Amino acid sequence: MKNSNSLSQSHKILVLNTLAFTVCFACWTLNGVLVTFLVDNGIFKWSVVQVGWLLGIPILTGSIMRLPIGILTDKFGGKYVFSILLLLCSIPLFLLPLADSFFMFALLSFLFGMVGTSFAVGIGYTSIWYPKEWQGRALGIFGMGNAGAAITTFLAPSLLNHFSIEDPQNGWKLLPVIYGAALVVIGVVFLVFAKNKKIENQTKTVSQMLQSLKSVRVWRFGAYYFLVFGCFVAYSQWLLPNFMNVYQTSLVMGGLFATMFSLPSGVIRAFGGYLSDKFGARKVMYWVLGSSVVLSALLMIPKMDITTTGPGVMATKKGTITAVSDTNVKIGDKDFPIAQKVEKPMESSIFPTRNSWQQVVVTQNQEVKKKELVAKGITTIHFDANMWVYLVLVILIGISWGIGKAAVYKHIPEYFPTEVGVVGGMVGMIGGLGGFFGPIIFSYLLTATGIWSSSWVFILLFSAICLVWMHLTVTKIMNEKQPTLSREMERKK
Repeated sequence: MKNSNSLSQSHKILVLNTLAFTVCFACWTLNGVLVTFLVDNGIFKWSVVQVGWLLGIPILTGSIMRLPIGILTDKFGGKYVFSILLLLCSIPLFLLPLADSFFMFALLSFLFGMVGTSFAVGIGYTSIWYPKEWQGRALGIFGMGNAGAAITTFLAPSLLNHFSIEDPQNGWKLLPVIYGAALVVIGVVFLVFAKNKKIENQTKTVSQMLQSLKSVRVWRFGAYYFLVFGCFVAYSQWLLPNFMNVYQTSLVMGGLFATMFSLPSGVIRAFGGYLSDKFGARKVMYWVLGSSVVLSALLMIPKMDITTTGPGVMATKKGTITAVSDTNVKIGDKDFPIAQKVEKPMESSIFPTRNSWQQVVVTQNQEVKKKELVAKGITTIHFDANMWVYLVLVILIGISWGIGKAAVYKHIPEYFPTEVGVVGGMVGMIGGLGGFFGPIIFSYLLTATGIWSSSWVFILLFSAICLVWMHLTVTKIMNEKQPTLSREMERKK
């Protein structure tokens, strides 16, 4: 009966944690929809780079503060840390409607971005309630709170449009107030119904707790998390303007497509925890990183029209041009047919389409040498980057990252049982920095190249680096250890 009651209490805490994290994550990604709406409707005239900064600033706060918040969770327990965090972060959201400049908007975004530290609190607070054999699944279920991003991308555009019907200039101001009120409600519920629990006999100083950060494993997992979590957060915000610009979708339709990326990625995290418990994090991460390489390589191909040199016509003998027309060139008594341009309808196609023709470059009575160019070839390649294919690929890479998020966190309680908050906070901080730097990097790449899909080139390179780093590390460990220990390593690495 004791074990049953204990597990029931654990499940109650898990539900509260997941609910609070979902609301926090929805608030954390608010700027993705709100800033896009404000710029698209001309309420604020921010540049692409300024938009990138506003998307990234809340993510920065939630990232850099995860480590100290994780330490506080280990020291004082999750109930009070989580409750205070929720209530304090509501204040800048209530003040956001008063922002009338880029600086004010950025400052308040920096402050409400503290909700992003909720992950470090929840990881430490959840893991302490569950035995090792349950932790992968419990942390995976908690991580489903990532689906809060889907709530924002799905509901916020419709709410903004509704609020702006009567007051197009100021209607948006209701949205951050609603988000702030949600934080207050959840904060009070958490304070009333949650039960506090912290690591027993926690007598380590902060300096001693930070010693675990010297482990290379922490930084390696942090790099993985930069990809699977940080880039997930970045794209949860970046996909909305991406769809609106490349495919001319409406704000609501773009939000729906962004939701189709973020919702499955958040929900699948629990399944990722199950896979990590069953097969080991190493196998799961091989699959995740490998699929990230392949899918980003497909996604990086932009919607484009290319005009290049095609097969031309060359003289097969020396002579004089005796006749020239659009369809034929005659050298002496020998005819050379010239291919004509065929106008093809611009249809939506999954694969690139090609059109080739030739253009005469000689004149009548001109002397030509053998192998001299008579008509140059022109080839155009049209790639539509079919929106539905693009959406499917985006959903698949989101699912892959969702599984990877659970795999990364699987072993933190096993390797660092008394520093879960610290190590989880550090890995989360590194990963969260991906959510901060992502929109900024993407905006600079877009400005430099003029191509929206340039962001996927960055994902391809970073995925490849993580995959190679993991493979080299695993190979080194297998060479150092006896083959009979490979299965043990499978579970721990």
